[in-house]
Amino acid sequence: MSGAEEPGAMMTLRVASRRQIAHDIVLFDLVPSAGADLLPAFEAGAHVVVMTPVGLTRRYSLCNAPGERHRYQVAVKREAQGLGGSRSLVDRVQVGDLLPVGAPENFFPLDAHAQRFLFIAGGIGITPIVAMVHALKGGPRPFELVYCARSPETTAFADELRAPAVAPHCRLHHDLGDPARAFDFASLLAEPAPGTHLYCCGPVPLMQSVRALSRHWPAGSVHFEDFGAGPVAAPQAPSPVQGFTVRLARSGLEVPVAAGTSILQALRDRGLPAPSSCESGTCGACRTTVLDGIPEHRDYVLDEDATDEIMICVSRARSPRLVLDL
Repeated sequence: MSGAEEPGAMMTLRVASRRQIAHDIVLFDLVPSAGADLLPAFEAGAHVVVMTPVGLTRRYSLCNAPGERHRYQVAVKREAQGLGGSRSLVDRVQVGDLLPVGAPENFFPLDAHAQRFLFIAGGIGITPIVAMVHALKGGPRPFELVYCARSPETTAFADELRAPAVAPHCRLHHDLGDPARAFDFASLLAEPAPGTHLYCCGPVPLMQSVRALSRHWPAGSVHFEDFGAGPVAAPQAPSPVQGFTVRLARSGLEVPVAAGTSILQALRDRGLPAPSSCESGTCGACRTTVLDGIPEHRDYVLDEDATDEIMICVSRARSPRLVLDL
């Protein structure tokens, strides 16, 4: 994910191992540099901020089993067309190198009240799901995983997902780049089983398809994380409002938001702090209460008809002004 914001306090971790687990994907084991300290605990779905060798911060899901505190595992896909953060990790970081790493944060947690889980992952989007599988395997709550990748060579964690404790719950699907071989998500999502929660992580087209096909699922039972694949917009009619104004209720300050600029960026341009993490409308970190006005939702967290909340990183307004609880 993009590292535009200033990173908070960071630990210095040592690269204990690195290995290629799929085409252009490298798995790093990060351990305390002192060798004896325990790392902060984390739960499935959590991520950490990593300062890359080129000075860009990137967010990576923790892939290892929750409860492990001797290491963090992150899988990094080398994005050839990116800004260079992932390339610098894959191309330059070797065993023994030190990396600044933030404490775990979790905006994609397993729901404590869910009775059953359906996981859908695409490509590098398998990373947070692997930790969820570790957390659930052998436990009382059943799960099913559908993991779509272009080919066996691009399938990360294939050995772990074929292990006896996981394989009966996992379907690996390879389309080989042929649209005619795409997985049939319409059938999979047609009838949600009672108590089931859906978790999806992967490329934007996959997210859009799954969201469209799961609109009839119960509110609060569908969760998305795109691992920084880029800004996503829910398919809907475009708003007639181009620029609009945001009023911050706590200070009375009014901030213009131009066409093509997010509310979050408009606030930053004025030097105003605001919560954020993924900046792609999937994690929920920037959820803000709307006191007046009509939001235009472009995120993957809120229902389209929600009027009392907004994700300020991607969503906009259908009215000339929004009043926010900020």
